[in-house]
Amino acid sequence: MSSWRLQARRPVGSSEALRVVRDPDVLAAHLEDAAHFPGGHARALIVPANEAEVAEALRRSTSVIPIGAQSSLTGGATPMGEVLLSTARLNRVFSISETHVRVQAGVPLRVLDQALAAAGRYFPPTPTFDGAFVGGIVATNAAGAATFKYGATRSWVDGLTVVLADGSVLDIERGATIAHPDGYFELDLLDRLVRVPVSLYRLPQVSKLSAGYHAAPRMDLIDLFVGSEGTLGIVTEVLLRVVSPRPARCLVFVPFAHLAKALAFVRRLRDEATTTRRSKNIRGLDVSAIEHMDGRCLTLIREDRIDRDSGVRVPASAAMALLVAIDLPSGTTSEQAFDELGLAESPEAHDTPLVRLTRLLADYDLLESIEIAVPGDDVRAAQLLAVREAVPAGVNQRVGQLQQRVDSRIQKVAADIIVPVERLEEMFEVCGTEARRRNLDLAVWGHISDGNLHPNVIPRTIDEMTAGVEAVLEFGRAAIRLGGAPMAEHGVGRNPVKQRLLREMLGESGIREMQEVKRAIDPVWKLSPGVIFPRSE
Repeated sequence: MSSWRLQARRPVGSSEALRVVRDPDVLAAHLEDAAHFPGGHARALIVPANEAEVAEALRRSTSVIPIGAQSSLTGGATPMGEVLLSTARLNRVFSISETHVRVQAGVPLRVLDQALAAAGRYFPPTPTFDGAFVGGIVATNAAGAATFKYGATRSWVDGLTVVLADGSVLDIERGATIAHPDGYFELDLLDRLVRVPVSLYRLPQVSKLSAGYHAAPRMDLIDLFVGSEGTLGIVTEVLLRVVSPRPARCLVFVPFAHLAKALAFVRRLRDEATTTRRSKNIRGLDVSAIEHMDGRCLTLIREDRIDRDSGVRVPASAAMALLVAIDLPSGTTSEQAFDELGLAESPEAHDTPLVRLTRLLADYDLLESIEIAVPGDDVRAAQLLAVREAVPAGVNQRVGQLQQRVDSRIQKVAADIIVPVERLEEMFEVCGTEARRRNLDLAVWGHISDGNLHPNVIPRTIDEMTAGVEAVLEFGRAAIRLGGAPMAEHGVGRNPVKQRLLREMLGESGIREMQEVKRAIDPVWKLSPGVIFPRSE
């Protein structure tokens, strides 16, 4: 039976072995996240081994920022004078069942996936970087390529253990604590009873969203902590749903000479997949993800010789390329896949997902230009994925070279926007127009099956970096106008542009409502000050 009140408990374990590290050489390795947010500094580092040590670390400190792999792209895991609390030692996989896995927050995604694969299970909504920690993807409601089929992290979290700033521990089970009809939760903490309001702002209805605190009538308490970016509590343990049995996967790299044809193909794939899942047709085409790289991305790949190194053809004429992931029945072998692909042109061929794929590619006159990795061909799959991963790596490399040769202040300027898929053409047009207006070097890639784009500016001068920030603001505003959001899967963090866009999306009243939630749970703003909200607030 659900209730709107949750009783906290005291932390379990001993905190006698808690050690506080202040060695500058040790701290130096943790002073920035993947966003390379400047000015990182910390007073100390604590690496607790249990929830009692987490609670003791919080009691001892006036400000704390939890970190995992520090793979944040928003500065959200870069310390600004706080005590660093690393979850690296909270790294146990407790149990795997047919439906769930229970893990600690410091388990890296690649370790989680290896454990699940050995059991024939699968956790789908993982971001591209498999070194990220489970706690980090929960904190940001992270998502990745397969959101089109599986959704973002939030809908896969069925349980959380969270340590609050005062040392109280919450064990939250999905469905057990639901907001009161009048719009609040009650938390019975160790030394006080807290009423936490449910915010009234309306969030955009998109497939992935990482833009502050979740809000909805009669919402589940678990959803408030998912996506809160470490500002409400420190996640120590997570219960995740899993897929069983683990599906087989086919990857197809498809280049296009024209953007319009690529977008038409995306629409066709989405329609086919939606029909397949609605009808539960085992012969249907079950597309789980469609990644995209624009023409500038493909130029970077050729310039860096990634196409030659991976043996993937990237035509000079290509305006866009797609990387399509297709789920197949568990146990599908490479021999079966090749047989189906080879027989597809025969009128007597059996109706299968790969036969349908081949015929669809033929309809668009694409069969001669594709690259494919069938189930079991892990080497070829890794090559195709390497092409996709080479794009952000190539952008980062160029920005680093410009920092060294031109101006050390130059930084990459990037956006993480999402729009309804039917508005994609308009969003691409906005990106192109704003970049041309400012003479910017812009590369756009992302998860096109979700409408999630990552426009990245490679600024050649400090003035272009300033112009790039202006462009990213316009990208975000356009996403809001089109019914989407400026923050899809990376969070808000300390990024001033994202914080500004969050305010524009929710309005001043929305930000105040979000701050009321923060004050109720963490009244002294001990946890991650400056993350989501500017420090001045």
